[in-house]
Amino acid sequence: MRKRVITGVVYVLVWIVLCVLKWLVPVWGGLGFDALFCAISVLGSLELLRAVKGVSYSQKILTVAFCAVAVPLYTVTQLTTGGGFIALAVCFGVYVLALAAFNVFNYGVCTVKGTATCIFTMIYCGVLSCILSAVNHVENNSTAAVILLFLTVMFTDSGAFIFGSLFGKFVPRKLAPKVSPHKTLIGGLGGIIGGMLGGIAAYGLSVGLNALNGVINSDVIGTAIEFSTGIPAIVVFMLAGLVISVFAQIGDLFESAIKRECNVKDMGKLLPGHGGVLDRFDSMLFCGVIVLVAFLVVII
Repeated sequence: MRKRVITGVVYVLVWIVLCVLKWLVPVWGGLGFDALFCAISVLGSLELLRAVKGVSYSQKILTVAFCAVAVPLYTVTQLTTGGGFIALAVCFGVYVLALAAFNVFNYGVCTVKGTATCIFTMIYCGVLSCILSAVNHVENNSTAAVILLFLTVMFTDSGAFIFGSLFGKFVPRKLAPKVSPHKTLIGGLGGIIGGMLGGIAAYGLSVGLNALNGVINSDVIGTAIEFSTGIPAIVVFMLAGLVISVFAQIGDLFESAIKRECNVKDMGKLLPGHGGVLDRFDSMLFCGVIVLVAFLVVII
């Protein structure tokens, strides 16, 4: 627990530093987050490929190479031409064709199962990390988007842990017993409550930062609620926190399913008390999609 707390404190401090840089230096200050997302992509792919058996060395190299290129390619293309996802799609297609060629010309060493595993790893670690980078560079209120992403995931984890520890013995029904026998329904409920509180906290912090910038409006952080101007912005953030918390827990359980399939306890040992990079950021990889949609469609 001591190691877990220390690692958590360091994680929060790094997040604060990256947020301050992004807030003080618009656009380019956010590159610190892109570096973090690139690290998640590369280290996550290494962890996953190490856990899964039956992938050849050449396939692993090609897959990690894609995961190393994906976030920088998306970021540079998005900031210069606005075509980040087009460049990512082309790059992904090229690497998939290369994997297929490896499978054909090195048949026996490179298997179809190994190729499918590599494609999955490219999507799970590389493409989803690019989604996180897309959140970091949404056209409007990107700082608020990043704050919402990180705070709701952190509050979800904390809420699930607190409720599970306090009330799990009284309401012991399991959330997904075959995948993660220690997670309870009451813990899941605590995670949802935590995610909603995280959304409220993200709203308050975003408003506070814009107040310091002297650009606060009568609405939240200069945003407009696209789908219903009659709903207070704080409610929208809270509802976003609810949805994010659900997918955060699904992402966590999905990672647990992968570990159970691979018969490993943790994906790695890089983060003391937490395990590997995927053990820490599995929820965030799933939630990036939800936050991106929210800030492209609902919150402008």
